[in-house]
Amino acid sequence: MFLVSLRFAVAVSAIVVAGAAQAADKPLYGPPAKWVQVADIPASPRDDQAPSLQVLLNDNQSQHDGAGSTFYNRQVVKVLKSEALSGGARSVTWDPARQSVTLHGLAIVRDGKRIDLLKKGEDVLILRREKNLERAMLDGRLTASIQIRDLQVGDVVDWSYSYQHRDPLVGGRTHDFERMAWSGVAGRYRVRMLWDGATPVTWKRGVAFPEPKLSQSGRTHELLVDVDNAKAAKPPAGAPLRFSRLNDLEATTYRGWEDVSQTMAPLYVQAAVLKADSPLRAEIAAIAAESADPKVRAFKALQLVEDKTRYLLLGMGDGGYKPAPADETWARKFGDCKGKTVLLLAILRELGVEAEPALVAMYAGDGLDQRLASAAAFNHVIVRARIDGKSYWLDGTRTGDRAGLDALKPPPFRWALPLRTAGATLEEIVQSPLDAPSTEGRMRIDASAGLDKPAVITITTVLRGDGGLALARALQIAPRADVEQQMKQSVSSSNSWIRIETVGFDVSPAGVVTVTMTGEADLDWRLNDDVGVREFRVPGSGSGRMSGFPRREPGPDSDAPYGVGFPAYSANSVEVVLPNKGQGFSVKGSNWSGKLGGRELAEVSELRDGVARFTGSSRSVAREVPFEQAEEVNKTARRLSGEPKIIRAPKGL
Repeated sequence: MFLVSLRFAVAVSAIVVAGAAQAADKPLYGPPAKWVQVADIPASPRDDQAPSLQVLLNDNQSQHDGAGSTFYNRQVVKVLKSEALSGGARSVTWDPARQSVTLHGLAIVRDGKRIDLLKKGEDVLILRREKNLERAMLDGRLTASIQIRDLQVGDVVDWSYSYQHRDPLVGGRTHDFERMAWSGVAGRYRVRMLWDGATPVTWKRGVAFPEPKLSQSGRTHELLVDVDNAKAAKPPAGAPLRFSRLNDLEATTYRGWEDVSQTMAPLYVQAAVLKADSPLRAEIAAIAAESADPKVRAFKALQLVEDKTRYLLLGMGDGGYKPAPADETWARKFGDCKGKTVLLLAILRELGVEAEPALVAMYAGDGLDQRLASAAAFNHVIVRARIDGKSYWLDGTRTGDRAGLDALKPPPFRWALPLRTAGATLEEIVQSPLDAPSTEGRMRIDASAGLDKPAVITITTVLRGDGGLALARALQIAPRADVEQQMKQSVSSSNSWIRIETVGFDVSPAGVVTVTMTGEADLDWRLNDDVGVREFRVPGSGSGRMSGFPRREPGPDSDAPYGVGFPAYSANSVEVVLPNKGQGFSVKGSNWSGKLGGRELAEVSELRDGVARFTGSSRSVAREVPFEQAEEVNKTARRLSGEPKIIRAPKGL
């Protein structure tokens, strides 16, 4: 099984490998193992800008063998300011099904005297805290917590523990991860990894992580980083996620991505086998009778899993990586991503649709292909179906899909690892620029009755894709009146010149939601003394507000590209119907189109057929923008955002 060091409080993935292991529902108490090298507390580092809590020692040691791993962690910090007194607690979290924790010590060093706070567990509180309960996730993890009493400015807090992980299900494979992550300067930072020569370890460091020293004594290999006055580098602002790993060190005993794939595949093969008398067979027969088209069948299967089983993660015991059997998930009508994936796989295979499970990283996919192979890299699993040579990525944890298989957009996870008994490597999930706006706003103002009369206004908002599905679901859950009230309040809070009277919703079979609001608007026609005419400036235009690429301080990867939200597509328009069919009126605003910062932009300001129109759209066509283009992009964006949209009335009106 993969291991993620508790030293950084990294939560075990929602698909943690299950299996029998040494288990402990209470921590043990005692000294570190003999292989641990216990350090002396160093003096405070010289730091003119030290934070309120200064790191004196950050010591991380680990031992890996064919059965698993043991991690030792010691943190020694000094309270420099009263602002740090609120952090007077220490805790460690573990999975009792496969991990055991030993607490070595918790003490305050004050005026040269050591005050023991651990007291062999007298004040240790054991909690089971389901942090993600509101997200229907239960993992059974335990937390040992100790409140530090009488903490004072000037105190040194010394906290150390070890935790052991054993999981035979994956043959003792392990993964270790370190990150330099603290404020200011640490007096001493040490990373020490030990492994047996029979258990090959592959390691990789980020560009700002210190170069390790390698040595060998007999069959034991050692990787060592030992730095005084250590300071973590800051990732480049605005860069894609992969550049945030510059302070990282990772190590693994997995041989490669194929090893991860082969290890996990049998779990899904076994769980997707239906019983001969499975109640699912009736559902499958109904889908088969409805259509012979594999695309229709696949989508009906997805809808069945989405609509008739709810999401609930049960990560206790063997509920980690090991999926529940398809029949069990169907019987209880709930499942997590593993259970829903297995259920969908079983249905698709019975329907003759080629399909396989695929591991993905929901939030950390960027640069996954540059990392070392490990099951710890993933926290979600979906289905990849193949129909007529095309891949369709199906996620049974979604809800509300109605528009058919071809309407499903590839998910934003970037990389997927198919699970196959023969092994597989990472495959890129290719996303294309959107062909229609996901958000479209249209405002039409009828001011034909005169400049000083209330104008009739109609605001139309169109939501496509996941935004439309989310609103459609909200309309099914909440009372319509409540949703209408929220819409009215949203408009009035930012547009006090508009009074919304009616709100209407239209939901298409494809899940596109159109919201139409009508009411009255008070247009502020002001006299421009410079030109001697009255003007109406579209509220919010010409503010100069823009989301630009931030300037960077010198440091590692300071010339990294800038990230762009992709795929994204939005469009907006403002139309004003003018008095006297627009005779004598004029408009002023930007007219520009082209590519800027990875986006296709278009802005049009025109007066035609008695209507003043201001339209704009932004469509991302790239994920990244080269560093050297950023300044010119910001300059152009500032100019465009500073141009107001203005309608000028003829003199005398």
